[in-house]
Amino acid sequence: MTSSQIRQQFLQFFESKQHTIVSSAPIVVKNDPTLLFINSGMAPFKGIFLGQETAKYSRIVDTQKCLRVSGKHNDLEEVGIDTYHHTFFEMLGNWSFGDYFKTEAINWAWELLTEVYKIPKDRLYVTVFEGHESDGLSADQESLEIWKKLIDETHILYGSKKDNFWEMGDSGPCGPCSEIHVDLRTDEERKHTDGKLLVNNDHPQVVEIWNNVFMQYNRLASGKLVELPARHVDTGMGFERLCMALQGKISNYDTDVFQPLIQFLSQLSGFAYPDLKEEKLGAKNNQAIAMRVIADHIRAVSFTIADGQLPSNTGAGYVIRRILRRAVRYGYTFLNLNEPFMYKLVSILSQQFKDVFPELSNQQDFVQKVIMEEENSFLRTLSAGILRFEKYTPTKNSMQIDGAFAFELYDTFGFPYDLTELMAREKGMEIDELEFKKCLNQQKERSRNATLLETDDWVILKEKESVFKGYDEVITESEILKYRKVIAKGEEFYQIVLDQTPFYAESGGQVGDKGLLKNVKESIEIFDTKKENNIIVHLSKTLPSDTSAIFMAEINGGRRILIANNHSATHLLHAALKEIVGSHVNQKGSLVNETNLRFDFSHFAKLSDQELAKVEVLVNHKIQKSIALKEERNVPYDQAINSGVTALFGEKYGDFVRVITFDDKFSKELCGGTHTPNTSNISLFKIISESAVAAGVRRIEAVTSKEALHFYEKAYSDLEELKELLNNPTDVTKKLQQILEENAKLKKESEEVLQEKIATIADQLVNKAENIKNIHFIAQEIDLPNSDALKQLAFNLKAKIDNLVFVAVSVIEDKPFITLLISDNLVAEGKLNAAKIIRDVAGLIQGGGGGQPNFATAGGKYQEGISQVLIKVREIIASV
Repeated sequence: MTSSQIRQQFLQFFESKQHTIVSSAPIVVKNDPTLLFINSGMAPFKGIFLGQETAKYSRIVDTQKCLRVSGKHNDLEEVGIDTYHHTFFEMLGNWSFGDYFKTEAINWAWELLTEVYKIPKDRLYVTVFEGHESDGLSADQESLEIWKKLIDETHILYGSKKDNFWEMGDSGPCGPCSEIHVDLRTDEERKHTDGKLLVNNDHPQVVEIWNNVFMQYNRLASGKLVELPARHVDTGMGFERLCMALQGKISNYDTDVFQPLIQFLSQLSGFAYPDLKEEKLGAKNNQAIAMRVIADHIRAVSFTIADGQLPSNTGAGYVIRRILRRAVRYGYTFLNLNEPFMYKLVSILSQQFKDVFPELSNQQDFVQKVIMEEENSFLRTLSAGILRFEKYTPTKNSMQIDGAFAFELYDTFGFPYDLTELMAREKGMEIDELEFKKCLNQQKERSRNATLLETDDWVILKEKESVFKGYDEVITESEILKYRKVIAKGEEFYQIVLDQTPFYAESGGQVGDKGLLKNVKESIEIFDTKKENNIIVHLSKTLPSDTSAIFMAEINGGRRILIANNHSATHLLHAALKEIVGSHVNQKGSLVNETNLRFDFSHFAKLSDQELAKVEVLVNHKIQKSIALKEERNVPYDQAINSGVTALFGEKYGDFVRVITFDDKFSKELCGGTHTPNTSNISLFKIISESAVAAGVRRIEAVTSKEALHFYEKAYSDLEELKELLNNPTDVTKKLQQILEENAKLKKESEEVLQEKIATIADQLVNKAENIKNIHFIAQEIDLPNSDALKQLAFNLKAKIDNLVFVAVSVIEDKPFITLLISDNLVAEGKLNAAKIIRDVAGLIQGGGGGQPNFATAGGKYQEGISQVLIKVREIIASV
């Protein structure tokens, strides 16, 4: 079977068991501070397991896009080295939310694997939970008895808490699990070694393919296990491993999931991808590893970008950039791919998954362009890093590379450690690995401290659903359902959940509401509102003295109005950009608060002044037309999409959606935010800036209403001040142009004078050169206005004098400055190095410096030391 047939057969099998097929959630996580990416099939349903959400269907089946690159579930370093770990993977899953449990889950898994997929029963092994004394958990006898009816008892193994008790993190839903493993070895190998000895022992052909998790518990922050409100089944079958088993391969990468990518890379690089058996017999094949790494990583990068996460320097974006750069580095080092190549693989993926994950094919051009720009950027980084390395190594007296230098390349310049290690080895050098790891651990510790979050367990007062009333009300009568204390970055505050609330939780780019929780006895400030697993959480520095009391939950209404104005303005801006710039424009991010709006959109060129002016005029035209808001709630998703509504890539929409319309023929979007009832309330729209955010993404920042008015008021005030400075000319532009022309003329004349002065000083210094051991040495205090002039003087002298060592000391803007030049032939002899000498003498002026072997500079703060600099350099030259 092809991989497509395997996937479809899984979905159809469980559909026949009354499961509803649902689409994958976006791989990028929103509204869950504990995750950057979906890392398991169950992650999108965590709220259901916790009882915070109601399941739409009691039985579902899906294939979920997953990414594991950080935290507890981190497979990155194994990817490509072995044959069955991945960053991006599909998790096939069948789910029961409070419906069936162990009997059905186990029997259906066995039926599908052995009767439908026809995997020989004697090649399968299963594990059941052996229990855990400190958690008070006994062995999973129920699963054991079910399996005894299906499989030879010698193929049933007990598993430890590590292998057979599934937990998403330090807290949250969890439960015992029963894994199914398949033995893909040859008959001869199986006769030699019993397969049960290899289960859970990292054997590449004896692998887990399916895990049946029985969600029964919630682990609290204290470590205690409590029963969940209902028992659930969460199963996960690794799609790539299943394909390996059913297609008779001994590597995931030999299946049709990866081979189209690998064969393309083979043709592109000219390296043949070896048969895995041949690879195992010989030395490690770096070309094969590189192809596996790239084939895996392009999937992770492409699908994540398609779901809305762009590469960047922070958070989830940094993870994606790191994965992409890891792949480029492997191609650069082992496949001789020195130009962008990753982006060429996107079309293969797009075609392969167009019927499964169409979001990639819908954005193929955009994803390709983003990846290509990232590749170009990193290849420049590689070139710069190699150059930096080549300049560094001649300064070393030992054969060891400082770990701090390797870390600087890695952390500051994004240069891979293993590439630094490779280049060092080529020079017969090695990196101080302990120092590198020390620097790395210090950085990780800083990062951990910056994101440290400690949460107490929820104190539950009432079991009741929380309802958002904020579209219609700014104040509601509310009760506290639950609360907990949180410590983040050393700050202590409380999270409070209300039974009904007007507070909008930060979402979709719109900031959370602020306001008060009050009654006759007290008033508690709500300083922010967040969403966590689709529950609205109110943040407060203090907790009400009586948490069981009735409160009035009241938002800051004036602030909400300004936020709504800005949010509606982003919709008008989005529509205007589509009309003027092109229909390819799609929202890639936004920020809406009470002072301004920020809108990120897909486009690959800077907008011209004329385009920006047209956009601004169109938005203001729609504002002035006083278009009334048309809000539709609970619209069937398919009906909304078919009506031509704009939906955002990377958003997981439910079966029913909210549609926001300002003129059916202009702006119609799916949106959960708050909006103004009429565009006239926005009053005025002004674009402040347009800039690049990332490859293929531009950003517009703008203001509305009173902030836009303030912008124009300040602009007018600045103009009046400028006119006064120019003695109130009738034509300000003409007057300013005249001044600029005069200034340019004076600058040119000044530069000519400076050039004459440099030439005169150079002629004078030629006659002052001393001969020290066949070196023409010039040491002089020089009066020139800047470092560029000193550099020009030095190279002027270099052209006039052979075997030159020139050192000049100057005072520039009241600070001492040293310039040192050494002729290239003297540097080549290996006895003199300007960068090293400059570091030796910089302390005399209480400063520091550096540069290249033939030219270096230093600055300091102790002017009295400059005469000592000349003496010290002379002594160094004389001692050579």
